[in-house]
Amino acid sequence: MNLFKKVSSFGISTLISRILGYLRDILFAFYLGASQVSDALFVAFRIPNTFRSLFLEGSFNSAFVPIYKKQKEKKKFANNIFNILVIFLLLIIFLIEIFTPQFLYVIAPGFSQDEEKFKLLIELSRITFPFLLFISLASFFSAILNSHEKFFIPASAPIILNLILIISLILFHSSETEVAYASAISLTFAGIIQSIFLLYFARKYFTPIIKFTFKFTFQIKLFFLRLFPSVFASGVNQINILVGTIIASFESGAVSYLYYADRIYQLPLALSGIAIATIILPRLSNSIVKSKKNEIYFIQNRSLELCLFLTLPATVGILIASEEIISALYGYGSFTSDNINVTAKALVLFGTGLPAFALIKIYSSFYFARGNTKTPFYFSTFSVLINVFVSLYYFDDYGFLIIPFSTSLASWLAVVLYQSNLSLNNYYKFDNLFFSKILKSLICSGLMGLLLYFMIGYFSDVLSSASYLKPLTLVTVVFLSASIYFFTAYFIKAFRIKDLKL
Repeated sequence: MNLFKKVSSFGISTLISRILGYLRDILFAFYLGASQVSDALFVAFRIPNTFRSLFLEGSFNSAFVPIYKKQKEKKKFANNIFNILVIFLLLIIFLIEIFTPQFLYVIAPGFSQDEEKFKLLIELSRITFPFLLFISLASFFSAILNSHEKFFIPASAPIILNLILIISLILFHSSETEVAYASAISLTFAGIIQSIFLLYFARKYFTPIIKFTFKFTFQIKLFFLRLFPSVFASGVNQINILVGTIIASFESGAVSYLYYADRIYQLPLALSGIAIATIILPRLSNSIVKSKKNEIYFIQNRSLELCLFLTLPATVGILIASEEIISALYGYGSFTSDNINVTAKALVLFGTGLPAFALIKIYSSFYFARGNTKTPFYFSTFSVLINVFVSLYYFDDYGFLIIPFSTSLASWLAVVLYQSNLSLNNYYKFDNLFFSKILKSLICSGLMGLLLYFMIGYFSDVLSSASYLKPLTLVTVVFLSASIYFFTAYFIKAFRIKDLKL
């Protein structure tokens, strides 16, 4: 296995998807800014999208892949799981469509203080929630493909969603409410198209046969016993964001600020932690089954090494240029200078936790590959409780900005727990190459940061203006900074592709 090659394949499609996602968010910021309508739309998006992130970004894979790969009758096992999922999801959607107001009192209690805003949220949520069914089925087909080490197509599926939303925003933007309703309908429609797209490519390995009778075998019970803890464990960052959304609903505009800031750091997170964790799981599961200790340690060390190599410069970039990033991406139309300033502060606080968010994805995969979903579940529960406690305790003093701070703090504490427990159980040990590479990555990140700082200062007039050249200027600055980082890394051997080959 060439870890870098597979991560690159996954990363290219993810990068395209995220770039389209930024274009979509630029249009949202232009037409909606940080308003009551944008708050309602983003909460309506957040609910099914949290489920999307929980399922697509590792949890379904972590429970499904190790069991699926051991099955002799793979198609029969997969079809039973498929039918159970369909019935369960239809039931959940049916109940939430009926009890939407009561459900939203829990998810966004602050919105209930404004009758019009809450009514809009109810209507938008009823439109978007069926997305859960289709995106969950898409996740199922993605897991089938990932089990056979096919990563490019599943990673490409979100491109469809972003394209459909962009087309919707271009066609329907005569008013804020039209943008909101058109976007909500487009989200659900995109879920349908994504599931069909992935089914087409998964059909080589699996074709669903819908049955309303199925047998709960031991393997199916084992899958669901592992699924629910892994959903919570691998999706802890998304759960923390959802918790933050609930708390932020009491402050006007806060949900939108968190949404825009969250979207920025999700790109390096997707290219590092999510991509690497997804790719190593099938091979690491095989190595553990065959008790190949050297291979296990190699995969673990190189995956953590590559993760930090990718997230450290991204973190430095966010800390230095957060305001310029937000201004260049969102600072148009209804998105004011005050909106830029507040969103940038939230981004800085999220940025401090970026390496931790990525490391948690990979650490949890070390356990999932062993069929252990309980330990990551316990650590994730601890992380969420810390996040909730700190956010609620200091919310009155610091407002919604305490939410990204507490999310990052809780994630770093979880990293400490993961590393300590892995070492204690002899599941993982560092090798000498790991420490050498990380030290070199830190040096490269520092040099890149110095260059970035001077370039931000040099182009400050353009980046802080209302000019539409801002995005091009930002891309140029990021490209030059990244080039220096990778050139320096190559020169001092902080990164070599051959070191990542198994």
